[in-house]
Amino acid sequence: MARDHGERIGRTLGCRRCGRRRGMIRRHGLRLCRQCFREVGPEIGFKKMS
Repeated sequence: MARDHGERIGRTLGCRRCGRRRGMIRRHGLRLCRQCFREVGPEIGFKKMS
């Protein structure tokens, strides 16, 4: 299966918000570290499950 949508395969440079490379969340094309995801998650429609 070819990847024609322009994303590179493998590890990315880091979080698109702060540049951190650890704790990356890449699902759904987010490319955020977990700390930034906790801050931005509710704004982009994610809800915390308890």
